[in-house]
Amino acid sequence: MFFQDFFWFLLWSFYFIAYLYVVILIITDLFRDDSLNGWLKAVWIIALLFVPFLTALVFIIVRGKGMAARAMAARGNVVAEDDAYRPTASASPADDIAKAKALLDAGTISQGEFDALKSKALGNQFFGA
Repeated sequence: MFFQDFFWFLLWSFYFIAYLYVVILIITDLFRDDSLNGWLKAVWIIALLFVPFLTALVFIIVRGKGMAARAMAARGNVVAEDDAYRPTASASPADDIAKAKALLDAGTISQGEFDALKSKALGNQFFGA
């Protein structure tokens, strides 16, 4: 008897968590979609509250293809994080100071910013950045 109750508990827990996942996906897609106005988004969310299973099923059937397209578009806007993205360390503190001096001479940075960059470059030399 205990094993049967435990099995049903696990099964219903799985169904409930899967349903919550689908609802979160639907709400995420609603806020990602620029073609729907605020009122239609509100109607979908209210329908999810009052008729949850039927609304989720209808939403996935009617707007499922658009969900995939919007998810792919959202993934395309993410910046890849790899070693090429990170700034590289300069060859020497003298290079950093020369670059900072060129920025100061061009008027891009102030004297205080130049002094901060110079201190940072010299500090990196002693502490092994």
